[in-house]
Amino acid sequence: MLLESARQQIAECIGAKPDEIFFTSCGTESNNWAIKGMAYALQSRGLNLITSSIEHHAVLSCFAALESEGFSTTLLPVDSYGLVSADDLRSAVSPQTTLVSIMTANNEVGTIQNIKTLAAAVHQHPIVMHTDAIQAVGHIPIDVADLAVDLLSASAHKFNGPKGVGFLYRRNGVSLPSIMHGGHQESGIRAGTENVAGIVGMACALKNHVAALNQNACHLDRLTALIKSRVLAFIPDAIFNGHPDQRLPGLISLSLAGVSAESLLHLLDLKRIYVSAGAACNSRDTAISHVLQSLNVPRDYSVGTLRISLSKDNTETEAHAIADAIINFHPKLRK
Repeated sequence: MLLESARQQIAECIGAKPDEIFFTSCGTESNNWAIKGMAYALQSRGLNLITSSIEHHAVLSCFAALESEGFSTTLLPVDSYGLVSADDLRSAVSPQTTLVSIMTANNEVGTIQNIKTLAAAVHQHPIVMHTDAIQAVGHIPIDVADLAVDLLSASAHKFNGPKGVGFLYRRNGVSLPSIMHGGHQESGIRAGTENVAGIVGMACALKNHVAALNQNACHLDRLTALIKSRVLAFIPDAIFNGHPDQRLPGLISLSLAGVSAESLLHLLDLKRIYVSAGAACNSRDTAISHVLQSLNVPRDYSVGTLRISLSKDNTETEAHAIADAIINFHPKLRK
C-alpha cells in the first residue's frame, strides 16, 4: 500500500518506527496538533506551557490561543546567537508545566538548538517535549531516538516535496488526542482523507534529501562562505546573524546598517535575485521580526536585514551574483 510504504520511508529517514508517523496537511497543522493536543490532554496536571521567544508563528500563535483559554505561557530568552539555555529552561519549569516546545532550527537566522540537551532537561520531569523541526528535516541529520523528543513536526515543501502535506512524529507511549474529528484515518486520531499523491511525493523527496545530506551541506556551506567573505570584503560592518557554526546549511541572515531592506529587496528583484526581508513565508512583511529583536540586533541593522535561502541547485556563479548585487547596491542605498 502506498501510504504504508511512504510511512516506512519517512520513519527510516528520522530513526522512527512506522507507527510513530502520522500524516497531516502541513507543518502548521502538525504544530497545532502537537501543542494543543498535549495541552488539552494534560491540563488536569497543570496549565503552564514553555517555548522560546524565536519560534515560528505557527508555534507562538498556538501558545497565544491557549493563553486566551486560561493556560499560562513562559517564553524563554535566547542569547545573541539565538540559542536557548538549558539552565534557563530548568529554571522555568514548574510543577504546573506539562509541555515544552523548542524549534530544532530557526527559520530566519538558521541557528540549530541543542535539542538533545534541552530534551534531557525536560525529561527530568513528567513533561512532554515537542520540537518544530520543519526547517531542519531533510537538511541536517535527525534521529528522534537520539534527540529523545516526544513529538516532532515536519513539512514536505521544506525539503523540495509538494506543498500542502506534512507529518507529525509521535513517540510510542505518548497519548496524543485528536483535534480533528470525523473518520478513522491515521489510526483513528487524525480524521480526514489522506493526500496520497502528496504523501508519496513527500516520502520520495525526503529519502532523496537524506541520501545526499552531506553532499548538499558541503555545497551549501561553500556557497555561504563565498557570499559571506565577498560581502565582508566590501562591507566590513555587515553582520551575519545566528550561530557561526551551529547553523543550517545555506540559510543566511545578513544585516546592513543604514539600509532599507525593502528598497534592497526591490533592486535585487530587478536582477531576478529573490530573497526576503523577513521570514520566507511572509516576504511582504518588512517589519522588524521578533527573532531579530530577541537576538538584540541593533535597530539600524535590523531594518536592513535580508534572509537569503540557498538550495542544493544554486551554483557558485549565482552566489557571486548575489554578493556582487548586494555590494553594488549598498553604497547607493546607504547614501
